[in-house]
Amino acid sequence: MFRTMMITATLLASAGTALANGHGGESAPPPPKQEGPPAKAIIGTNGPRLVDPKGMTLYYFERDTTGTKSTCDGDCAQKRPPLIAPDNATASGDFTVITRSDGKKMWAYRYRPLYTSQLDSAPGDMKGNDPTQQWRVARPY
Repeated sequence: MFRTMMITATLLASAGTALANGHGGESAPPPPKQEGPPAKAIIGTNGPRLVDPKGMTLYYFERDTTGTKSTCDGDCAQKRPPLIAPDNATASGDFTVITRSDGKKMWAYRYRPLYTSQLDSAPGDMKGNDPTQQWRVARPY
């Protein structure tokens, strides 16, 4: 009987740490995940360009000239998805945050809203570059 009580007490004591999700019951939970930059610059065969966290090429629309809003809404935004920012995003360096007409936030680089292109299917693609339609690859400068 004494042996059974000792085994039960030992098991309960070791289970306490496991039930505390491995935190030992005393240490604080891990800090929230820090959000990385919205885009990064890479140098490819066609020179430097900005890419999203998935490595997809980013573009800007020459008609976005105010620095405070996107002119690509509706069907345009279906073909050119904006680089959406979380609601709590804040400007950092050359990256700013603007609010779209639908209320969502998106990233801009040097006050030019950033978009991807449905024409691009893999990282490195730049099929969305269309100067005749005023779409250009976003480049760090």
